[in-house]
Amino acid sequence: MLERHIQVLATDAAGPESPAATRERLKGGFPPGATRRMTTLGLLVGGVLARVEPGAGDPIVYATGYGESRTLEAFLDSFPTPSPTLFQTSIHPSAVQQLMIARQCPVGEFLPLSGGDLLSFHALRASLLSHRERVIMCGGEETGTWLLEHGLASDRTFAFAVALTSGPGTGSAGTVRIHEADGQGSLPMPAFFDLMHGRQGFDGMIAPGWRLELEWH
Repeated sequence: MLERHIQVLATDAAGPESPAATRERLKGGFPPGATRRMTTLGLLVGGVLARVEPGAGDPIVYATGYGESRTLEAFLDSFPTPSPTLFQTSIHPSAVQQLMIARQCPVGEFLPLSGGDLLSFHALRASLLSHRERVIMCGGEETGTWLLEHGLASDRTFAFAVALTSGPGTGSAGTVRIHEADGQGSLPMPAFFDLMHGRQGFDGMIAPGWRLELEWH
C-alpha cells in the first residue's frame, strides 16, 4: 500500500469562464508583466501552485491530458499569416515552469505526465512513490474550441495543486492511499479533480488492479 497525507490543497474550478476573464482574475498573483505571455493553463496551474507554496526541494508531479490546447488553437487560427507572439506562446514552457520561471524558483525534481483515462493514477502513484518528505502533485486542463470536436482538447477548465507529506503533521486535511486490488475501472482527471475540489471521500478503482482510498479529516 502507498499512502500520503494531504497537507495543503488548492483548486480552481474556472468552468465556463473565458480566457480573458481568467487572465483578469488571476494576473494580480504574478509579478508585473509576467502574465503577458502566460497561457490560460499557466495562469490556472500557477495560481493554485502558488497557494501550495512549493519549496526548492519539493518534487513536482504535473498531470495534464491536453496541455495548452487553447493556445495552440489560437496560433493555428492566425494562419495564413502566423502570429509571432502566438507562436512564442504556443511553445512556451509548461504551466508549472511558467510560474517557477516568473518567481525565479528552482525545481529539483519535475515529472510531467500526460494522456489517457489512467493519468490521475499514474500521477498519484508517482507522487506516492517519491522518497521526499513533501511532494507537490498538480494538474489541470483548459477548454478547447475546434480541437474539442476532434477529441484533442478538454471540455472543462480546471486546476489543482496538493502538497502530500509522508507524515500526518499538524492540521493534515486528509489521507490518500492506493493499493493493489482485484477489479477494473478508472478515474479520469476531471473526476479526480471533482473529488479534490469537493473534498469528497472515495473508495473505488482508479486503474485496473488498483484501488484508491481518499479520506478527509
